[in-house]
Amino acid sequence: MSEKILEVKDLHVSFRTYAGVSHAVRGVDFYLNKGETLAIVGESGCGKTVTSKAIMGLLAASNTDIKKDGESAILFQGENLLNYGEKQMSQIRGKRISMIFQDPMTALNPILTVGDQICEVIRLHEKLSMHESVAKAKEMLELVGIPGERYNDYPHQFSGGMKQRVVIAIALACNPMLLIADEPTTALDVTIQAQVLLLMNKLKKELGTSLILITHDLGVVAETCESVAIMYAGEIVEIGTLEDIYEHGCHPYTKGLFDSIPDLDMEQTRLKPIAGLMPDPSALPKGCNFALRCPYRTEACEAAPVQNIQISPTHLVRCIRAKAPTVNTEGGEA
Repeated sequence: MSEKILEVKDLHVSFRTYAGVSHAVRGVDFYLNKGETLAIVGESGCGKTVTSKAIMGLLAASNTDIKKDGESAILFQGENLLNYGEKQMSQIRGKRISMIFQDPMTALNPILTVGDQICEVIRLHEKLSMHESVAKAKEMLELVGIPGERYNDYPHQFSGGMKQRVVIAIALACNPMLLIADEPTTALDVTIQAQVLLLMNKLKKELGTSLILITHDLGVVAETCESVAIMYAGEIVEIGTLEDIYEHGCHPYTKGLFDSIPDLDMEQTRLKPIAGLMPDPSALPKGCNFALRCPYRTEACEAAPVQNIQISPTHLVRCIRAKAPTVNTEGGEA
């Protein structure tokens, strides 16, 4: 039986702004087993990064509210991280949970050598001498395919792909149990993307690290992940195994994401985008958040919040059309 390393229960995150309260994340639930990869997929602004920063404890700002009562919890190895203060979280970040941030061009400090930046994490979490820390930092550079002799080089001396490798080396320096990768290939060209993904998969297997991959690239997900969560307007609208989502996806938004990808086996003159825009998080609709963009909406969709429907033991869908065991979104239930 698989061991759960992370379980997120009923996570709510909101921001107080001049325009009102922005509900960035609402009622998010998912879990991750040890050694597995979960993809969180959705368009920009849907709450993917906010969710990851909540797990890392990086949202403790004066204008941020995280629901901490009732059933809400971020359970990491059975410990509720929502009850931890900054001092406790600083001992976990980098050591037990690490994060690869979105843009490798800005993730590194330009006035410190790449070796010193790796060494800093090692010195913070491990009881090693300076000499031992430097040696381990060079080993981490070698592990991600960069010669250890480049320890004293600065970020501007590296290409985008090599900077991303350095960021991965920093994240993995203390052998974390959980790695969160926030769109790690967004700023890279296709060839370098493939190299970075292969590297992440290789290191994940070698070190036994669990991985949350945040992305909008469904092709990347298909190559790297066991489970997929589709996120829209702060909610997970569908979650399941890779097969559940790619072969039996039920939610109209999930279908819209797949339909917007060009089919190389068909001659097409135009792409098929999802019409409309996401709702304003400070003025969310009463019912389904996707209703105004959904070609299958009914009055019931807009009348009240939609609850998750259990399609199978591994497959959940937040859509009233998903009441049957299988759903044909082209026209009625199958």
